[in-house]
Amino acid sequence: MFFSGKFVLLCTYLLLETCITAYKPVVIIHGVLAGNSTMSLMAEHIQQVHPGTKVYATDKFGGWSSLAPMWHQIQDMGEDLMKISAAHPEGINLIGYSQGGLIARGILEQFPNHNVDTFISLSSPQAGQYGTKFLHLFFPGLVCRTAYELFYSDIGQHTSVGNYWNDPHHQYLYRNYSRFLPYINNEIVSSQSNSYKDGITRLHKLILIGGPDDGVITPWQSSHFGYFDENEQVVEMRNRKAYVLDKFGLKTLDKKMRLKLIELNGVSHKDWHTNITVIDKYIMPFLK
Repeated sequence: MFFSGKFVLLCTYLLLETCITAYKPVVIIHGVLAGNSTMSLMAEHIQQVHPGTKVYATDKFGGWSSLAPMWHQIQDMGEDLMKISAAHPEGINLIGYSQGGLIARGILEQFPNHNVDTFISLSSPQAGQYGTKFLHLFFPGLVCRTAYELFYSDIGQHTSVGNYWNDPHHQYLYRNYSRFLPYINNEIVSSQSNSYKDGITRLHKLILIGGPDDGVITPWQSSHFGYFDENEQVVEMRNRKAYVLDKFGLKTLDKKMRLKLIELNGVSHKDWHTNITVIDKYIMPFLK
């Protein structure tokens, strides 16, 4: 059978149009003491700008249940993400806001056979947290200098926040009591250390977004994998041991131009995921 030139041109046009408008599905993970409804503006905006894009905003571990241990959340949400991955072999994109960004990284490391193309970490305590502003909601009397007494205990390690509390003045206790952050950072070598690194280096793009006016993530450079030294002076990501020794793949991604740090002024922690300018300029361009 022979096809007319007009028919072939039409088919070519439709094929190109499909390729142009077909964007990878997006999975979104919310922050602490929140739920998927708090991410609805972002989800809806993605679908408006990229019509037809499938967006999955997890409804698990909302509200107080977001304080469940990090490994528990990672395992449960990770299994869901792998099901989504299986349904979309062309690849997916992943966005994690605040604590959700740290959960998202944990999923990538715990499930290294994922097919996540781009991971956007939106104001997340990737190197840990040493600030109590948001903790006063459920620990009203807590202050930084004594918080380690709670978080580096069996009880404290049953909370998500305790799992990524990183006290620069008590690093011995951090490495010996924290059951989560020093492991996914490969500060403590485990049987899964290699697979953790594989899960990160598998990414095509890692986008780290944060800024000095955040007001919650402390230090704010934690969103870029920077952190306090013992004198509470911030050591930038590229000067930290985790990067220099390429503990879990940051240096590998950076050298291959697959790591991007975005610093934005004037954005508070509660606004990152609802600020349309932030979404349009710094998130949408990476969702392809």
